[in-house]
Amino acid sequence: MNSSPSMTPDEVLRVKLEVLRREHRDLDDAIQALQERAVADQLTVKRLKKQKLSLKDRIQAIEDQLTPDIIA
Repeated sequence: MNSSPSMTPDEVLRVKLEVLRREHRDLDDAIQALQERAVADQLTVKRLKKQKLSLKDRIQAIEDQLTPDIIA
């Protein structure tokens, strides 16, 4: 059947985390490029910033799942 080794749940989360971080950086670059233009489309910039914030929240949620709870 399928003889390839499967990824652990933590490995899957780490891959998702890297993809989200890359998307976050790409959005940051796109926002910066739009703002540098003489006539920036403010609606597009606002939408991209909202999307970037959503990605940040998803990144934080995955980081929280990967970080073990430490009770002092």
